[in-house]
Amino acid sequence: MDDTKAHILDLVRKYHVERSRPGFSPGETQLLASGATLDEEDRVALVEAALEMRIAAGVSSQRFEREFARYFGLRKAHLTNSGSSANLLALSALTSPLLEEHRLRPGDEVVTVAAGFPTTVNPIVNNGMVPVFVDIELGTYNTTPERVEAAIGPRTKAIMIAHSLGNPYAVEEMAQLAQDRGLFLVEDNCDAVGTTYKGRLTGTFGDLATTSFYPAHHITTGEGGCVTTDNLALARIVESMRDWGRDCWCEPGQDNKCLKRFDQQLGTLPHGYDHKYIFSHVGYNLKSTDLQAALGLTQLRRIGEFGEARRRNWVRMRAALDGLPGLWMPEPTPGSDPSWFGFVITVDPEANYTRRALTDHLEANRISTRRFFGGNLTRHPAYVDVEHRVSGTLENSDTVTEHTFWVGVYPSLTAEMIDHIATTIKDFVVANA
Repeated sequence: MDDTKAHILDLVRKYHVERSRPGFSPGETQLLASGATLDEEDRVALVEAALEMRIAAGVSSQRFEREFARYFGLRKAHLTNSGSSANLLALSALTSPLLEEHRLRPGDEVVTVAAGFPTTVNPIVNNGMVPVFVDIELGTYNTTPERVEAAIGPRTKAIMIAHSLGNPYAVEEMAQLAQDRGLFLVEDNCDAVGTTYKGRLTGTFGDLATTSFYPAHHITTGEGGCVTTDNLALARIVESMRDWGRDCWCEPGQDNKCLKRFDQQLGTLPHGYDHKYIFSHVGYNLKSTDLQAALGLTQLRRIGEFGEARRRNWVRMRAALDGLPGLWMPEPTPGSDPSWFGFVITVDPEANYTRRALTDHLEANRISTRRFFGGNLTRHPAYVDVEHRVSGTLENSDTVTEHTFWVGVYPSLTAEMIDHIATTIKDFVVANA
């Protein structure tokens, strides 16, 4: 049996080599804005997990959670089926009755940014709370602790903000603000794994942090996400809500770890009701699988390599485009070392050309572009009837909505590809300036 498995995995490696002979033809090869970087060990890991029929969460999931938590120097990590689910769990955990007077309740406010991805905001709405939107700065595309502090009102209980395209906000100062004002901080770290601020990894400053493992992100499990924390009480709540809301903490296939499975009384249930079917939270099944975790384990070994490639590509793009008329260049947050998710560009509203004309030119040359996610989310139809509050103006969020886009810097893009993207942008700008 072992010989057969080894033979199959050897064939998988050969298959990977045969399928992995890419060529690059400028103007013909599609250059995506984001994508996974997968090698033969990733393919082997997936096939091996499939051969063992590890189709639910199990040993690989547990191992990945341990190793991912260790990467951040945190106590706990809980795999989920997506980064959006991770955001939902992180915010929902703060509503747990176990937090007593500190729990978030319907009608409480959570400060967030208007310019971003909707699933940073949606958990606030889904839990009956009120998002308080603040603006961002152009250049870093992040908000500031000063803007957040100005937004805090008597019902504000938490801050939930994403690091933009791998560039961190001033998260040390944001965490201190949260502590000083008695607020929870949820770091949406989905676009910033490997980023540091003042020498410390993002995702380690908040009460809870979230990660996405969608193929666009820094490492991938296909679909998938994670909630990390150093707070064991919050970790227990996250685990319960992820696992149907049950009170039991036994792993799948494990029984009576507490030695009191049939000897407890909770709620108004009869004494001795099976603890595996007692629910202490309104939860979901948001777990991942061992197939995904097996891929995550091989990806995790390359996290440093991937981050350096993203930084290298971003620096190369920045140098090539610097000084072009009509383009506002991105800037790293002072004190940070971003693991960049993308290279973001804003076309000056007074330029002789438009953002649309430039992105149409890039798309025509098979260079994929993306908008700055939802731009100003308050302008989307989904939020027309959603109760919210705006602090200050959203002027920069509106500028982003009209004039901003980004292109890729992910590890699979070679120096030649980065140069082609930059040259295509430069040729357009020079011809239209």
